[in-house]
Amino acid sequence: MTTESFGPVVTYSRKVFIPLTTLCRDVCHYCTFAKAPRQIRSLYLSREEVLAIARAGAEAGCREALFTLGDRPEARYAAARGALAAMGYESTLAYLGAMAKAVLDETGLLPHLNAGLMGDADYAALRPVSASMGLMLETASERLSQKGGPHYGSPDKLPARRLEAIEAAGRARVPFTTGLLIGIGETRAERIEALQAIRDSHARHRHIQEVIIQNFRAKPGTKMADHPEPSLDEHLWTIAVARLILGPDMVIQAPPNLHAPDELAALLRAGVNDWGGVSPVTPDHVNPEAPWPHLDLLDRATAAAGRVLRERLAIGPGFAREPEAWMEPALAKVVRRSVDARGLPVTDGWHPGTALPMPVERCEGVTVRSGRIREILARALEGGRLEEGDIVRLFEADGPDIALVAGAADELRRQVVGDAVTYVVNRNINYTNICLYKCGFCAFSKGTAKNLRGPAYMLDLEEVGRRAAEAADRGATEVCLQGGIHPDYDGNTYLNVLRTVRTAAPSIHIHAFSPLEVTHGASTLGLSLHDFLTMLKEEGLATLPGTAAEILDDEVRAIICPDKVNTAEWLEVMWTAHAVGLRSTATIMFGHVDRYANWARHLLAIRDLQAETGGFTEFVPLPFVHMEAPIWRRGQARSGPSARETLLMHSVARLVLHPLISNIQASWVKLGEQGVIAALQAGANDLGGVLMDESITRAAGGINGQAWDADRMTAIARTAGRFATQRTTVYQPAAALMTAAE
Repeated sequence: MTTESFGPVVTYSRKVFIPLTTLCRDVCHYCTFAKAPRQIRSLYLSREEVLAIARAGAEAGCREALFTLGDRPEARYAAARGALAAMGYESTLAYLGAMAKAVLDETGLLPHLNAGLMGDADYAALRPVSASMGLMLETASERLSQKGGPHYGSPDKLPARRLEAIEAAGRARVPFTTGLLIGIGETRAERIEALQAIRDSHARHRHIQEVIIQNFRAKPGTKMADHPEPSLDEHLWTIAVARLILGPDMVIQAPPNLHAPDELAALLRAGVNDWGGVSPVTPDHVNPEAPWPHLDLLDRATAAAGRVLRERLAIGPGFAREPEAWMEPALAKVVRRSVDARGLPVTDGWHPGTALPMPVERCEGVTVRSGRIREILARALEGGRLEEGDIVRLFEADGPDIALVAGAADELRRQVVGDAVTYVVNRNINYTNICLYKCGFCAFSKGTAKNLRGPAYMLDLEEVGRRAAEAADRGATEVCLQGGIHPDYDGNTYLNVLRTVRTAAPSIHIHAFSPLEVTHGASTLGLSLHDFLTMLKEEGLATLPGTAAEILDDEVRAIICPDKVNTAEWLEVMWTAHAVGLRSTATIMFGHVDRYANWARHLLAIRDLQAETGGFTEFVPLPFVHMEAPIWRRGQARSGPSARETLLMHSVARLVLHPLISNIQASWVKLGEQGVIAALQAGANDLGGVLMDESITRAAGGINGQAWDADRMTAIARTAGRFATQRTTVYQPAAALMTAAE
């Protein structure tokens, strides 16, 4: 049940614990955190102490600052009121808000606030400076607050008050953590009642990001020092019941430091999929006698259970996928820019188009999902059409399953196309960067956004012809012609471009015009797609680039390119082009606002059209390059796909499109040297073109150059254990073409 929703991934948060104050108005009989003023040297951490802890955490790679504190101590202690007044604050919560803002502003750590009971106004005040908040329900048993019970004398532990605070968090749309403390005298029936209350609140507001099932630990010096601790079996029973009551999609946590390492696998099997916060810097201030396990130990224990340990943010992955719905805009921007399509942070620092070599994780072993993945791979290798859910499972592969998917794709590549790494000698001619359309991902267009790289331009026909002739003289077999939709362009513009190139370079292959340009040209002349494409072919057009596809799923297109051709229109252009005898490429531009289901629908749309027409020559994954993209600059897009996602796109495309499309291209301008080598070892067989004048990725901030010559293609192939060979646009050996021309 757990792995069906979360796969093999078990999350944890790398955090620092900031005990803002250990004063509390409650007197829970098991607690060693809360202290009286006479026991404390400093009643509140100073701003400098708070920031020192946070900075140490940031230097250690932490992403979360967990603020722990007692519940409204000023309501009980005059000393607390005096300390707050001396600092200029009227309440502990006001001081907490100021310190959370300081940590956020000065260190970038995302605050998570455990501040006790709060109401609507409190959540509203703290929401702008926190990624998430939390309050343990602990129990639904009113009797535990009666005389003799562990919560006697603790007004904030009354279940009704805590449930109302959880409800208020839901009304405020705060990503919220809650949970149970088991073994303090409650019955199993009372645990079930508490879990049902959490379930019902979540059903109303959808705000519970995780539920902690924490086992009581007896602590010396407390009234419950001799109280029996719950057994492992009791903890496992409660976790399993929580999973059944809360459902397969709820994140369930158990603190790993409260169990022996050899017990962790049992917790996972019972339904746990999160280990909570683990700090390389600070102790667990609530359970100081139980140190955090070293991350290497936690990783090994998780892997031994067939699971994969992955870091998360203070806001859980399910909420981080749509942070605007749960956070203030400034915080949402930070979160969206830092996560992958799963809502998990990209921790290796790599992004497409940058100079950092793309890292590749290949590890041995199996996971709880390896068997399912092998079944999917077997069907793909037989050439069967996979379902959307199966493709999503492949994109979710992590840990050892990455190598499983990549290995299957690479073996399929070897069987289908052999060991040759192909490339074409070509030149890009982007004749204008002025465009009527408002694609949020595009930094090339100068018609919709100011402050982007470079001036607006429009090449005249003479310059287009000169560049085409120069390309032919330099050995190019292809020119690739694309541009923005200039307000002065109509269908005759594209016909004239073709005539110019054909005159200037009679033998060169003309690969030109995206489906958007074709649609624009046809509509401005009042022609059908069939008639306009026929005219383009007669004037020398040989093949079409498969750009403007982005993601062939209209729920994504409505966000990133709402005024562009929709999915059906893009597919119609390609169907018509294939019908008139023009072949084309197919692309996907991924890693912005999209999810794995969108990728799966895109691949299936391409496969289904190819099954009908056979007109696609190759599939080209194009990872989103974010640096100068308007949608990223506004904080509305992720920072491109992760290295894991990028590698898997090449592998999954090979598997899903088999046997209908044989060629999978790796884009060197997006991936860099290490990235294309990794892709060549994971199903790709082509490096695209030498390009000569790449400008679109460069406009987006990419720095991998404007051209890769044949020698570099050869060296890259050799490093990948293969050999390079030049091809034509339609994947014929270039040597044969050159011989025929002679």
